[in-house]
Amino acid sequence: MSRKRPVDVLKQYWGFESFRPRQEEIIDSILHGKDTLALLPTGGGKSICFQVPTLAMGGLCLVISPLVALMKDQVHQLRRRGITAIAIYSGMSRKELTAAFRLAAESNCRFLYVSPERLETDLFREWLPALKPVLIAVDEAHCVSQWGYDFRPPYLRIAAIREELPGIPVLALTASATPLIQTDICDKLKMADAAIFTQSFLRPNLSYSAQASGSINNKMLEIFRRLPGSAIIYCRNRRRTKEISDLLKLHGIKSDYYHAGLPSEERGVKQDLWMKNDIRVIVCTNAFGMGIDKPDVRLVLHVEIPDNLESYYQEAGRAGRDGEKSYAVLLYNEKMKGELKDLHKLQFPPVSHIREVYRGLVHYLQIPLGTEQVSYDFDFPDFIKRFSFDSKSAQAALQVLEQEDYISLNDPVFKPATFQFTGGREELEQFEADHPELDPLIKTLLRSYSGILDQPVPVFEKMLASLLAWPPEKVKKGLSDLQRFQLAVYSPQKEKPQLFLARSRVGSSDIRIDAKTYAFRKEQFVKRVKAMLAYLDTAGCRSSSIAGYFGETLPHDCGICDNCVKKQKLSAAEFQEIYRRLREKTRSVPLTARELFDEFSDIHQEHLRRVIDSIQAENKMTVDEEGIVRISE
Repeated sequence: MSRKRPVDVLKQYWGFESFRPRQEEIIDSILHGKDTLALLPTGGGKSICFQVPTLAMGGLCLVISPLVALMKDQVHQLRRRGITAIAIYSGMSRKELTAAFRLAAESNCRFLYVSPERLETDLFREWLPALKPVLIAVDEAHCVSQWGYDFRPPYLRIAAIREELPGIPVLALTASATPLIQTDICDKLKMADAAIFTQSFLRPNLSYSAQASGSINNKMLEIFRRLPGSAIIYCRNRRRTKEISDLLKLHGIKSDYYHAGLPSEERGVKQDLWMKNDIRVIVCTNAFGMGIDKPDVRLVLHVEIPDNLESYYQEAGRAGRDGEKSYAVLLYNEKMKGELKDLHKLQFPPVSHIREVYRGLVHYLQIPLGTEQVSYDFDFPDFIKRFSFDSKSAQAALQVLEQEDYISLNDPVFKPATFQFTGGREELEQFEADHPELDPLIKTLLRSYSGILDQPVPVFEKMLASLLAWPPEKVKKGLSDLQRFQLAVYSPQKEKPQLFLARSRVGSSDIRIDAKTYAFRKEQFVKRVKAMLAYLDTAGCRSSSIAGYFGETLPHDCGICDNCVKKQKLSAAEFQEIYRRLREKTRSVPLTARELFDEFSDIHQEHLRRVIDSIQAENKMTVDEEGIVRISE
C-alpha cells in the first residue's frame, strides 16, 4: 500500500495547507525510519509530528503519555476528525482493558494512548504482538531522565518494549530539555543515532518580566488595569486560586478558578467559559494548560515562584501563540525566595518519614502483603487527615516513593456510572405497576441502552435527566432506588485520583531508598532552584537567560523584556511625544496618578515612568489634594 503525502494528510484531517516550523523535517525523519527527538515549545504542534506520519503510513501508533486528561483530550479531538483512537490508563477494569486492546488490535485503530505504568502489565505484554505498531511516540520524554525535573520510573520500561518491536522508530517529544537531558533521553530510550530537532527558545512576541513586590495582590491588580485581554494566573496551591479569583471579581475583573480537585464537569465548564472569553482570567494550579490551545492569551502571570525554569518556560509559553505581543510576568517577594532556597529540605525528607508515609498508605488502602500492579482510588486530603500527616511533607514522601518506583500517582480518572437490570422483563413490568413514579426511568433506560438486561453498561445521569426532564439528583436517587429494591446493580459516576502499586507491597521497614541516587536527585533539584533564582536576579535579557539554560545562544537580546526595555534609551522625539500626550490628556480630563498609567497602557511602563520622573524633577507636574495630576508646559 502506497503512503499518503504528509501534506495531504494534514490538509485532509486538519485543514492546513502547510506545516509549522520543523514539523515537516521531523515527520520526514520518522517516515525514513529514524529514531527522532523533537524539542518544540508549548503550542508548537508536537502531536501533529506523530499523528500525521502514522496516518500517512496507515498503521497504529503507540503513544506513551503520563497525563490522563491530555490523553483523553487528544483521543476526543482525533475522534472528532473521524480517526479511531483509544486511551488506556490506571483505574480501568480488566474487562475494560481487554475490550480496549481487542478493539485496538482488530479494528482500524490508528492511535493507542497508554500510560507508562501499563507497559509492564501482563495484559499489555499479551496484546503487544497483535498491535503491530508502526511508530512509538513518547510524549513528555524528559520524564525518562533522573537528571530532569519530572522523572517517572515507568518511562524506563519503554526501552524493554523496544526490544519486542525491532525496527519500529521512536519519536521522543518534549517542550523543554537541557543538552544534558537530551543526551540522557536518547540513551534511556535506546535511540540509535537519533535525529534531533530543536526550535529556538526565543519567543519574539513574548515579553518576560520578573518583579519583586511588597504587595503581590496590589501589583497584580495594577497589571490587569494596564494590560487588556485574556489571561492565566498560576498559583502553587488550590486554596490560593479561589482567593485570587474572588479578589479579581471584587475589582470587576471576570475570573474563575481551576484545579485538579474540582469535579471533571465543573472544570470543563470553567475551561469552556474562559476559552470563549466569557471570563477574562482563569486562576489555576499547574493542572491547567496541558492540551489547551487558546492562541489569544495576552498575559500569563505567576504569583509564586516555580521551582524550575522548565516548568516556568512551558507555563509562560501559553501566552501569545497567535504571534501578537503578549506578556509573561512573575511576581515574587523576598520571603518566597527564601522558601524556595530551603525547599530541598522539604522535598527530600528522611527515609524514616518516607517509610512512615508508606505504612500509612498501605493501611489506608488496605493493601495485603504481596499485592502488585493494582490501581486504587486515592483521596489525598482524607489520607493526611486520617493519619495526621503534614500535607507538604506527605506529598514529598509520596513523590520519592514514586521516583523509587514503588507507586505511581495519576491525575483524576473519570469513570462513568454503570447500570444493569438484574430482574427479568416480567419482574420489571410488575415493579413498574407497583411503583409508577419510577416507570419513566425504567422505560428510558431500556430504550436508551441496549444490553442493559445482560451486562453492566455505562450510563450518563445527565443525559437521562435531560431525556426525562428531571433534576440530576432525582435520576441518581431513582437509580439507587432500583438497586435498593434489588432489581439492578448501579455504580455511580466517580472521579478520583488513582494510585497504582508498581511494586509488590512490602513491609514499611523493607522500603529501600538508594542513598547515592537520592543524593544525586537532591543535588539536581538544588541546581534547578539556583537557575530559577538566577533568572529572577539577572540584569540581562530574560529571553537570553532562558535560552542559555536550555543550551541555546541567541544572536541578540530580545529587546522587549523588562531588563531590555530598562536599557533602551528614549530618543528625544519619543520623549517629546509621550510628554505631549501626557500634557494634553491631563489638560482635558482630570486623572489620578493610577489612572494615568491605565490610560497610557500602550506605552511601556518603564518608558512612561522615565518621562514622568523627568517631568517631576523639573517641577512640571503637580498632584492636588484629591490626587489629580496636572502637567504644565
